[in-house]
Amino acid sequence: MKFGKKIAAMVCMGFIVSCSTALAKTDTLRVVGSWNSLTLYKNFEKPFWTETVPQEMGMKTSMTSLGQVKLKGPAVVRQMGMGVFDVVHTVADYIVSDSPDLAALDLPGVTTDIETAKKTVDAYRPTLEKNLARDFDVKLLSVVPYPAQVLFSRVPIKGLDDLKGKKIRASGWTTSEFVTALGATGVTLSFSEVPQSLQRGVVDCAITGSLSGYSAGWGEVSKYIYPLPVGGWDYVIGVMSMTTWNKLSKEQQQKLQTLITEKLEKPGWAVTAKETQEGVDCLTGKTCPHGEPQHLIEVPVTEASVSRVQEVLVNAVLPALAEKVTPETMTTWNETIGKVVGIQAK
Repeated sequence: MKFGKKIAAMVCMGFIVSCSTALAKTDTLRVVGSWNSLTLYKNFEKPFWTETVPQEMGMKTSMTSLGQVKLKGPAVVRQMGMGVFDVVHTVADYIVSDSPDLAALDLPGVTTDIETAKKTVDAYRPTLEKNLARDFDVKLLSVVPYPAQVLFSRVPIKGLDDLKGKKIRASGWTTSEFVTALGATGVTLSFSEVPQSLQRGVVDCAITGSLSGYSAGWGEVSKYIYPLPVGGWDYVIGVMSMTTWNKLSKEQQQKLQTLITEKLEKPGWAVTAKETQEGVDCLTGKTCPHGEPQHLIEVPVTEASVSRVQEVLVNAVLPALAEKVTPETMTTWNETIGKVVGIQAK
């Protein structure tokens, strides 16, 4: 390899600048996984791309993560169009600024159990696939939820009413709309910025998955956990550059999709409900299979709170979504997710 090509390869591998188009022809699949501190990456994404794909398909792969590439929002997906990455796993909420229709996938309060959540994703998946292809020129490979998105707080709370006047980190704008309707202020922070922001009082509360928050140290800077899934499920979507996808033969495409479904997607869903409860247990001093338990105070969830969440969904979040997307998108939502959960946007 000539010196110039060595430099290009080093630059590409470091993700400092976009790779050259010549380098994009490599036979190595360049994969960006989700957050490498969390079990979805460690137990499913990384083994799938670094072990399963090379063994089952004979393809070479290189693996990094969202935290390592340090590209915020939709930038990491946009890099796929420049030939920098072939596959990306990222939270759908992170890229809605470039594709507002994606917000319809995961609205606060739509589902509170994993079985219903799976039905809503299955119903909306064809629309999700179409929107991703249209807005990013990528092929949808997988949709896997993080544990239910619950509330961490460094200040005393007893329920939803106590969120009024608080500054709350929301992972997406729909969750921000939700907390705003409760009288709080939604604050946009990346996942990795939250612990320090809680510690310094930049925010009073923050929303993420229970086990995700435990694994990332949120419990060390919080005092209360409110296990009502006020933030939905934070679905992680796996996508492949359409250019890369189209280079695969039909047989390779079919085999890759089957492997993803069986080895990554299905097992990812299977552990989510378990990890939601394990996260709460780890945070509240109970038996913790993931490390040392912490000792947050668990705020009781009441039936009235569940009803209040759905009320805010109907009266505030769905109308806010309707202002950002086309009438056709809302019609599709009503015919898919809305039909599954028995809610219709007006």
